[in-house]
Amino acid sequence: MADCKLPGLVLAIIGVLGSIITCVLPMWRVTAFIGANIVTAQIIQEGLWMSCVIQSTGQMQCKVYDSMLALPRALQTSRALVVIAILLGFFGILFGVIGYSCSNCRMDQRQNSKVTIASGVIVIIAGVLLLIPVSWTAHIIIHEFYNPILISAQRRELGSSLYIGWGSAGLLFLGGPLLCSSRPRMNDTDCEVRYSNHRAVFGGNRVRGSTPEDAGDSGNPG
Repeated sequence: MADCKLPGLVLAIIGVLGSIITCVLPMWRVTAFIGANIVTAQIIQEGLWMSCVIQSTGQMQCKVYDSMLALPRALQTSRALVVIAILLGFFGILFGVIGYSCSNCRMDQRQNSKVTIASGVIVIIAGVLLLIPVSWTAHIIIHEFYNPILISAQRRELGSSLYIGWGSAGLLFLGGPLLCSSRPRMNDTDCEVRYSNHRAVFGGNRVRGSTPEDAGDSGNPG
């Protein structure tokens, strides 16, 4: 299963890149509404770090969240989980690169396999940590969307970041098991059997095994 290292590593890299896009892109919660005047139409996009307002004229204004403590608890938790998922993804890729680059060197194959399996486990954990805030936020958005108390302007829809997050988590879930499925390869040097010429000494005389040349010499005396 050594051939699965490279596909697993590629999927993990793409998954981590998608996780970064999910974290940075301010499109977790999106709402589009039209007021009494069509000129005042605007789209509000909310992310983990900022919120943006897009006017009907195409002008876009973004504002970074000022106070972290004033943010909802769900948003704070989502921030932490996504950042931890990205960091774990980087470490998983690092271990995967080490395991893949040393697959053909003189490094112990068992140690190499342990490094690769560890990278796969880390990548899977990163996928879980990314999936939790994305799915949790989607659940909150859907629950609030069907809340009859909220007016239309307060309702949110699923943003593109959530879909990117689901796709990235799926790639991490695919790449992690591929990295974990690696096994130590049995090289020819691992199965090499070495023989040594053992000699015994009896009464001061050295005795060794006979060879075909010795047999021929013994058959032709003198």
